[in-house]
Amino acid sequence: MTSPAAVRGQEVRQRLLAAAAELIPERGWSAVSTRVLADRAGVTPSVVHYHFPSVQAVLSEAVVTAMRHMLTATDEQFTAAKTPAEAIDAMLASIEPHSGVDPMSLLFVEAYLAATRDDRLREQLAALVADFRQRVGDWLAVQQVPDPAATAAVLAAAIDGILLHRGLGSSSEGTADVLRRLVS
Repeated sequence: MTSPAAVRGQEVRQRLLAAAAELIPERGWSAVSTRVLADRAGVTPSVVHYHFPSVQAVLSEAVVTAMRHMLTATDEQFTAAKTPAEAIDAMLASIEPHSGVDPMSLLFVEAYLAATRDDRLREQLAALVADFRQRVGDWLAVQQVPDPAATAAVLAAAIDGILLHRGLGSSSEGTADVLRRLVS
């Protein structure tokens, strides 16, 4: 049986992670301070450091959790497809709600940028991407797509690129046809 204090502690921890995931796209990674994070989560600044060793640790865990969730959802849609062409459509559909400047897109952009300066975060994000690429590559191999691992790498990079370009106002019109040819 879990104690009420442990349950409250988990709830506070989750509020801190949710607040971090909101604040990163709003303010930018480096502008999220202990005080700002505590205010958003409705706790005192000392509580932040009770639950996490640093603000960086909160931000990193929030981002890794959000990215894992999004990649898992994309993976589920992709691997539920019956053909590689349907899988491309499913992958593109999974990013359709994202404009490139929406909170989730900005969260990813900020995380990628922060990972260039934080070795631990870079390792965590690289592991998520590698795992996603492996699962997509395995599915492509079953579908007998040539060079499935390299194709999965290109697909993952293409999806990231599409989102980055959307943030700049670029259209992704015609992308589905190109990506379908890649897996045909």
